[in-house]
Amino acid sequence: MADRTPVYRGRVVDLGIETVHLPDGRSFPLEVVRHPGGAAVLAVDDGDRVYLLRQYRHAAGGWLWEGEAPAGKIEPGEAPEDTARRELAEEAGIRAAHWISLGSILTTPGFCDEVIHLFLAHGLAFDAPCT
Repeated sequence: MADRTPVYRGRVVDLGIETVHLPDGRSFPLEVVRHPGGAAVLAVDDGDRVYLLRQYRHAAGGWLWEGEAPAGKIEPGEAPEDTARRELAEEAGIRAAHWISLGSILTTPGFCDEVIHLFLAHGLAFDAPCT
């Protein structure tokens, strides 16, 4: 276990400096972001079209022209699939009848522990998009 010096505690992430101790005896400081994790959805309709969002993301430099999968942070006590369902409905106004877990990925394991749980959703029903 690494020693940790807290730097910042935010709404979504915590940042700390951790002292990494390697098996060969070397040690070094590493900036580490702790994140509660999230879920992302690839929503595919009967015509094999994938639904992506065009959203403004300040940290990414503005509007994401290539699109972004509906996704969001897992709330305390919430199952990843429930997060995916909630985010698809909130962000895209879509509900899905069928869900398949595609597994989980570490988004940036060099400095962050964020795990994203990926889901495929099909059997789509379109509601009015939420704002």
